[in-house]
Amino acid sequence: MSADPCPCGRPLDYAACCGRWHAGAPAPDAETLMRSRYTAYVRGLDDYVRATWAPETCPPTIDPDPPGLRWLGLDVKRHRMIDADHATVEFVARSKLGGRAHRLHELSRFERRDGRWLYVDGDLA
Repeated sequence: MSADPCPCGRPLDYAACCGRWHAGAPAPDAETLMRSRYTAYVRGLDDYVRATWAPETCPPTIDPDPPGLRWLGLDVKRHRMIDADHATVEFVARSKLGGRAHRLHELSRFERRDGRWLYVDGDLA
């Protein structure tokens, strides 16, 4: 078992998984970017979340997680390439707050610009 398992759900240590994307390497595909963004939320890396969000849809501020929120896991349902620079990722992120379980089920849209994937927007399912 990894000493520092990556929260994204892949069976790798954080440094060998999402840690390298957080350190500046470009994610190779939309699913990897989405997983790295989930991990950034888990670790409170708001700068990474903003840097990987398309500027025209990125909100002016990102609200911090409410106190006591625990991220429980990520399940990627589907990753679909539309063309070389556009993709969608459907996922479910689970969390718990105040003893209640929550699910965020989204179909997210991603676009590759200048060799880097960006989150554009998504529809809640």
